[in-house]
Amino acid sequence: PGPRLHETIPHFHDARARFEQLGAAAKADEHGRLAGCRRDFEFVLAREELVARSQALRGGLPERVTHNDTKINNVLLDDATSEGVCVIDLDTVMPGLSLYDFGDLARRAASPVAEDERDLAKVRVDPRLFEALVAGYLRGAGAALLAIERDELLFASQLMTLPLGMRFLADHLAGDRYFRIRRPGQNLDLARTQRPLVSDDAVWK
Repeated sequence: PGPRLHETIPHFHDARARFEQLGAAAKADEHGRLAGCRRDFEFVLAREELVARSQALRGGLPERVTHNDTKINNVLLDDATSEGVCVIDLDTVMPGLSLYDFGDLARRAASPVAEDERDLAKVRVDPRLFEALVAGYLRGAGAALLAIERDELLFASQLMTLPLGMRFLADHLAGDRYFRIRRPGQNLDLARTQRPLVSDDAVWK
């Protein structure tokens, strides 16, 4: 408890804002890249109901202090024991939803392949990994969560995966201005790996 934290990056996990940013990037098409990723753009447009659902959740869940960039390389591990020592990269810590942190963690950790894997047939949600993440998260944070937060952990992963895919795709269309890339087309590959994770019927249905 304490005063509300400053929102260091306004609308960071605002799915509607990300949806609109992608639409603006596609309309501008400054680098003539839209033709090469039209199906990726249409995939997002066809899932606007997920954007609407995420907006509804923001009004029904309690505001928490969240890290907002939950991934294994933001945890320092003890060389000898492999136990977690502390969380780092705190510039994104600000008000948010518990679903943001769990969803982003699951998006990264429940898929067994690299985030920019080009063979989309390999990209999937591993149910065993996902179940382990849920169990571990509830073991650590479950007592602090409301029932409605626990009930939405499954949707949390979609909630975080689709907007990030939008961000990668928008950055590709805008000329790779935000995300640091190591090779041409990497942002598009990153956007495309989010698609099977969003629509993995084996897990989400």
